[in-house]
Amino acid sequence: MIADWFKRMLPRGLYGRAALILVLPIVVIQIVVSIAFIQRYFEDVSRQMTIMASLDVNLIAARARAAPDAELAADLAGDLAASLAMNLELPVEPAPAGPDLRMDYDLSGRAVIETFRASVDGLVLIDLTRSRLVRLVLATPHGPMELSFDRRRVSAANPHQLLVVMVVAGILMTLIASLFLRNQLRPIRRLARAAEAFGKGRILPYKPAGATEVRAAGNAFLDMRARIERQLEQRMLLLSGVSHDLRTPLTRLKLALSMLDNDAETSAMNRDVAEMQRLLDAFLAFVRDEAVEEGPVRQSPADFLAAVIEDSRRAGQPVSLISVSGEGDAPFRAGAVRRALDNLLNNAARYGGRIEVSLAILDRSWRIAVEDDGPGIAQDRREEALQPFTRLDPARNQDKGSGVGLGLAISADIARQHGGALRLGKSERLGGLKAELVFAR
Repeated sequence: MIADWFKRMLPRGLYGRAALILVLPIVVIQIVVSIAFIQRYFEDVSRQMTIMASLDVNLIAARARAAPDAELAADLAGDLAASLAMNLELPVEPAPAGPDLRMDYDLSGRAVIETFRASVDGLVLIDLTRSRLVRLVLATPHGPMELSFDRRRVSAANPHQLLVVMVVAGILMTLIASLFLRNQLRPIRRLARAAEAFGKGRILPYKPAGATEVRAAGNAFLDMRARIERQLEQRMLLLSGVSHDLRTPLTRLKLALSMLDNDAETSAMNRDVAEMQRLLDAFLAFVRDEAVEEGPVRQSPADFLAAVIEDSRRAGQPVSLISVSGEGDAPFRAGAVRRALDNLLNNAARYGGRIEVSLAILDRSWRIAVEDDGPGIAQDRREEALQPFTRLDPARNQDKGSGVGLGLAISADIARQHGGALRLGKSERLGGLKAELVFAR
């Protein structure tokens, strides 16, 4: 419980945690040094100075007590007190019974009072509440006697200066260290932004900088990005080769079959060619790189979704938009997202008779949920359904046709290229499949 609370209280960002690591030792050192300073300087030094002052007080009190009458005691003790820079009044009004007086913030006052009580006999009252003044009331045979003198005789002058210097120096060094820390973390932030943008399908210019370890991580990221880009280029070459090498023979086959008699065998061959064409189109759609399209454009997901649903309705699909929550724009490739959404809508129309779509725009992401009233997908087969060329038709309704097993895989791939994911679940409203496309904002 305490550990979880402590983790929740820690800063989430790297800069915040690094600043905490930097500032916390400085604060702890300030506290420890301050406590030691107060204990040693305020108390020990004050005790030593109070002992010296108590010798003078005892001497004056002894002179007053030895005098035969009050008038002579006031003269003799007053002259001695004046020579010792103290003020004496004899006699004075009796002091009220009660504890000695000091201010709550008077850190050295406790040590002064304790030392006077231990060193001076006949003390009636010690009053430290007056500004820069110590007032002592002592009992004598001639009545109460009051001595007052400068507080600086029993306490160090300007004791706060060392603390102020420590605090100011600590703040100054913290600011300097914070600037240095910010400069050291800036390359890490640039690397994080470049990696995050690349995960969303965008390429930001990045040059490794900073400490040796950060440069090593940056160079590793650039190598990884270069390898992925080479693989994407190879996919494009594969796309060109497949398009050229397979489409041309299929076209010749179609032409040859069109010249044959339209018998049962020819019809079967035409169906095989059509199936091959459909498989080829699906494969090309799966390997097609998003770089052939324009980059992400910031636009309204709500307007985009409304246009897609309107097109689906004109195509005869039983789709309806049931809810839109949130507002704002998001950067995404409209063509790719449309292809991913069309795949989900086509699957829902193939296996269900009713389709409901909802949109939620959040602070850091936005998601489109497509629900149908079909048989759905068993929970233990949902991960399998996202794999390329996986068909789950035996668990679905085959009366409405079957696919080649690439629709969900393409949608999931497009979602990952936008920094999101495709999640499959059960529709609580319709009882069929619920597919959620999640995209980063």
